[in-house]
Amino acid sequence: MNEFSTFEMSKGLAIMTSGGDSAGMNPAVKYCVDYARKQGYSPYLVYDGLRGLIDDHIVEATRELTSGILHRGGTVLRSSRSKRFFELEYRQQAYDNLQRRSIGQLIVIGGDGSFSALNQFYNDFEVPFAGIPATIDNDIAGTDYCLGVDTALNMIRQSVDSIRDTATSFSRAFVIEVMGRHCGYLAMVSALSSGAEVCIIPELPYDLDSIGARLIDEKKNGRTYVLAIVAEGTRMSEHFTRWLSDTMKMDARLTVLGHVQRGGSPTVHDRIMAYKFSVAAIDSLKSGNTNAIMTFRDGSFGSVPIETVTSSKYRIDSDLLKLCEALSR
Repeated sequence: MNEFSTFEMSKGLAIMTSGGDSAGMNPAVKYCVDYARKQGYSPYLVYDGLRGLIDDHIVEATRELTSGILHRGGTVLRSSRSKRFFELEYRQQAYDNLQRRSIGQLIVIGGDGSFSALNQFYNDFEVPFAGIPATIDNDIAGTDYCLGVDTALNMIRQSVDSIRDTATSFSRAFVIEVMGRHCGYLAMVSALSSGAEVCIIPELPYDLDSIGARLIDEKKNGRTYVLAIVAEGTRMSEHFTRWLSDTMKMDARLTVLGHVQRGGSPTVHDRIMAYKFSVAAIDSLKSGNTNAIMTFRDGSFGSVPIETVTSSKYRIDSDLLKLCEALSR
């Protein structure tokens, strides 16, 4: 039996979070630890993401460390992005840290960048890993849902509802910029659920002349305020705010929600999804899968190879796009 075979058969399993933080990461960490222990594994925690793998921020997952984290936003394990992990000598250092503790499998809770890094690690040293999708952008190919999205949407909803109060009080137009990187999912769902008049996203063409004509007509028929949701990926927020002010002859204000969208206690939905993703990840490793990403598609949980995630582009549900078309023209 070679050195790797002995390493692979060990019961050590490390859990880490990487990339941008999102609510739902902490429940996933706790559920992974609890379920792994029930399945006979010896769970470990990696602090500080990829940097922690290199710098040996790895500890045994005691019950004390995972107690009382379920309701907390962000990630108690912290996160980082490490340029050093792109260099083989530092990946070797990370591997040695795992081997010293007989840790033979990994679970990474994060986005596609984190998955790609762990896939390179697998190609180098054949350490199996399972990925749990966690990003408020909801832009990972192969899955309809990523941890943190529901909490982020509820944070946006709360902010938009508050902004509407002042918009109606002063008859103003408000442009609200939401996160999502190059994906318009957060903007679309937020616009639909908040009753916004306008939604500008990267995935749909927009027609300012048509939007202007529609809003002017609505103003003539009694509209006293305007709410517009703009995805950060369009880079249109400031321009659209000025355009809205000039076109509608209204006081127009821009609100950039920023990182408030990442925070907050995980919603019930995110906690339950974290539980199910965690069970799927442990079961996937136990069944012998080496580098699978957990997915939720059409109401069912499953997994896809990392190559499917890295080689495919995430596409927003076409029915959701159709619902938003009227808000972009």
